[in-house]
Amino acid sequence: MSGSPSPLLRAVVDASYGGKPALAGVELSIGAGEIVALIGQSGSGKSTMALAILGLAGMRGGKVAGSIEFDGVDLLKLSDRQLRSFRGRRIGLVFQSGTGALNPRMTVEAHIREAWKAHAPGSPDYEQLLSEVSLPPDAAFRRRYPRQLSVGQAQRVLIALGILHRPALLIADEPTSALDAITQSEILDLMARLNRSHSMAILLITHDLLSVARLAHRVAILRDGRLVEQGTVADIFAAPVHGYTRTLIGALPRFPESLGAQLGNLDIHLQNRAGVVDETTRVSVFPEATRG
Repeated sequence: MSGSPSPLLRAVVDASYGGKPALAGVELSIGAGEIVALIGQSGSGKSTMALAILGLAGMRGGKVAGSIEFDGVDLLKLSDRQLRSFRGRRIGLVFQSGTGALNPRMTVEAHIREAWKAHAPGSPDYEQLLSEVSLPPDAAFRRRYPRQLSVGQAQRVLIALGILHRPALLIADEPTSALDAITQSEILDLMARLNRSHSMAILLITHDLLSVARLAHRVAILRDGRLVEQGTVADIFAAPVHGYTRTLIGALPRFPESLGAQLGNLDIHLQNRAGVVDETTRVSVFPEATRG
């Protein structure tokens, strides 16, 4: 009998800045095609984990120890030159703010062209890429500069850059925090669609529990650089074990009883790695919603 497949990513990480611990023995695994959410308050170490996976913590004065195995390769043992063949090609990244991350002097087309040239010859299929992230594929749009884009369009451009080389893993660092509620919903729908269509694993770094409930398959909770709890989204929302997790769940918005009756439950779709819904679990994500 063959064992279960190895995770796409398996990490055991310690990290520090100037001798001050940022991550302490954080263990995280992500399967192929799986969406895992890493959540916690500001300063909990979420973004440090992303930087460690990408080999970029050193640029901020960080030191990383342990192991980060990606598709069987320990990234911590690679040189920076070797890591560059993974960053952007095998592992994509979506930053928090599209307007802040894009170069104001480069057009949309120039951003895509330069990101393509970093890992592949020739030219990308601009129309297909932009259509895939629900952006206008025409040449006029590609000539726009970041200042000519809406916040939502800029975020979609970042997602286009992140998936340009069809990475096996996409790291999305607070991808909706700068967006209004409607645009947030659209971006989450887009990421779910990309996950299904490309079997692309996603590490969603966020503090937004409702986004986690909507998008992720599993969730890991960080507090002060330590992993305090992890499990399926349904299990964590329905029966959190750690006191900090219960505090996070309990801090979700409270609604009047009449509105709570409508919003008090949320269907969480548990998908297998092929993106097929295996079952639907209904859990309360508004624990105070129906209380008077």
